[in-house]
Amino acid sequence: MKYRIEKDTLGEVKIPSEKLWGAQTERSRKNFKIGPEGSMPLEIIYAYSTIKKCAAKTNNYLGVLSKEKSDLISKVCDEISSGLHDEHFPLVIWQTGSGTQTNMNINEVISNRIQQLIGKKLDEERFVNSNDDVNKSQSSNDTFPTAMNIAAYQTVKHKTIPALKILLKSLQKKSDEFKNIIKIGRTHMMDATPITLGQEFSAFAKQIEKGINSIENSIKLFSEIALGGTAVGTGLNTPKGYAKKVAELISKETGFPITSSTNKFEALSSHDSFIDAHSSLKRIAISLNKISNDLRLLSSGPRAGFSEIILPANEPGSSIMPGKINPTQCEAVSMVSSKVMGNDTTISFSAAQGHLQLNVFKPVIIESFLNSAKLLADSVESFTNNCISGIKPNLKSIENKLKSSLMLVTALNTKIGYYKSAEIANNAFNNNTTLKEEAIKSGYLTSEEYEKFVDPKKMV
Repeated sequence: MKYRIEKDTLGEVKIPSEKLWGAQTERSRKNFKIGPEGSMPLEIIYAYSTIKKCAAKTNNYLGVLSKEKSDLISKVCDEISSGLHDEHFPLVIWQTGSGTQTNMNINEVISNRIQQLIGKKLDEERFVNSNDDVNKSQSSNDTFPTAMNIAAYQTVKHKTIPALKILLKSLQKKSDEFKNIIKIGRTHMMDATPITLGQEFSAFAKQIEKGINSIENSIKLFSEIALGGTAVGTGLNTPKGYAKKVAELISKETGFPITSSTNKFEALSSHDSFIDAHSSLKRIAISLNKISNDLRLLSSGPRAGFSEIILPANEPGSSIMPGKINPTQCEAVSMVSSKVMGNDTTISFSAAQGHLQLNVFKPVIIESFLNSAKLLADSVESFTNNCISGIKPNLKSIENKLKSSLMLVTALNTKIGYYKSAEIANNAFNNNTTLKEEAIKSGYLTSEEYEKFVDPKKMV
C-alpha cells in the first residue's frame, strides 16, 4: 500500500494515498480501534453533508467565503450524500463523545476531494482548507447535534413511520375481516366473556395507531437545531445572521421544518428530545411485543394449544421434529423489542451525562436511536408481509372453545343473580357437563330461557 504524509497541529501522519481523509481522521482511526471500522451511521455522514453544504452557502451569502469555494464544497457534499464516498468515512462510534473526529473526517474528505476536482495532488497546499473553510462558522459541538437531529428525523419520518402505517392498515383489514367471528375472550389467561376476533385485532390496530401519533408528535422536537452555537452556545466566530440563515437553507434542502434553536446552550449541553422521541419508539416496541405474544398464544398448537388462528407457514420449525411450524416472525419482532428497550436504557443514561456546556455521549445516543428506528422499520415490514397479512382464523377450534366455555354463564347474572349463576358454572365444571344441562337441572331456567339469554352474539 502506498502512503502520503499529511501534517496537523501534532505533527506528521502517514495516510493511505488513495484515501480522501486526512491526519485527524487517521489519528482517530488508529487510536480508537473499538468495534467495527466505519460504524458511525451513514445517516450521520449524509446529514453532515447537508450541514456543510448549507453552511458554505450561508458563509458565502454573508460575505465570509468566496462563491468559488462555496460551490466546490456544495458539489462535494452532493457527492457524499449520494453515497459516492462512503468508503472514506472509517471512524467508529466509540470516539470522542462530541463527535469531533467525525466532523473533521467530513471536513478533510471535502477538502481533499476538492483537490482532486481542481487537479491538485493531495500532498499539495489545500485550495479549500478543512478547518478554515469547510468548518467556517462551525464547531463539532454544534454540527454534530444538528446532524443527530437531521438523521433521526429523516430516518423516523421516511422509514419507521411508513412501515408502521402499513402494519396499521393490515391490522385494520384483519379486524374488519374477522368482525363476525365470535370467540371466547380471556383475562388473567383464563376464560372470560366472548368477543369477536375482529375486536381482538382492533386492539392491536389501536395500539399501533396511538404509537404512530406519539412518534409523529415527538420528532417535532428535532426541528430545532444547535447550528450557530459553535463551541459553547455563544455563536463565537459566526457572522451576524448566520444561525437563522443556515437553518432556513437546511430546511429547504431537507424539506423538514428546521428552525434555529432559541437556546443554543441547551441544544449543545442536553439531548432531552432524544429521550422523548425514543420513548415513543419504545412504546411501539412494547406494543409489538404484546401483539406478537398474543399471536403466539392464539396460534399455539396446532393440537395442544389455543389454535384459534393459523399463522403463515414460512419455513420448517425444527431440525428434529418433522412438520413443526413455529411463530418465527413473532419471535423476531419480540427480539427487536428487547433490543429497543435496551437502547432506551443506553439513551437515557447517556442523555443524563450532560456536564456544564456539553454532553459528550452524542455518538452512542444517535447510534442507539437510529438502531431502534431502523430495526423497528425492518422488523415491522417483515412482520406485516410474512405474518399479519396471512393470518387465518381456525373456525372449528374457535367454535368448540366458545361452546364449551363456562364464562358464558355471565349472561345470566342479571336474570338469576351472580350466586345462582356461579352455582351452575361450578356444577358444570365439577360434573364435566354443559352450562345448559346444569342450568335446566338447577330449575332456575327452562331450556328456552337458557337459549334466549345465553346468546354469544348478544354478548359481544
